[in-house]
Amino acid sequence: MAKVKKKLTAAQKKAKAERQKKYMWVFMNGKQVRVKRPEMIDGIPKDEWIEQNASPIWLHQNEMWDVLDARESLEQNESEDING
Repeated sequence: MAKVKKKLTAAQKKAKAERQKKYMWVFMNGKQVRVKRPEMIDGIPKDEWIEQNASPIWLHQNEMWDVLDARESLEQNESEDING
């Protein structure tokens, strides 16, 4: 005879929902592992959001020169395309 599943209480359902928001399952080395979800801002990963919206001054203060360099090279390429 099969076991009867117990229904979760409201508190258990709430705890489960919070866990699902905080963690996700991925496969590493052939095993399923629970890892923290990346932080999101407006549905975009935090790092991408910062790259798109941060001012050059803020990026410099927080030592994110790689992002600054990428922006400068992108601007140079766009100006070369416009100028011919």
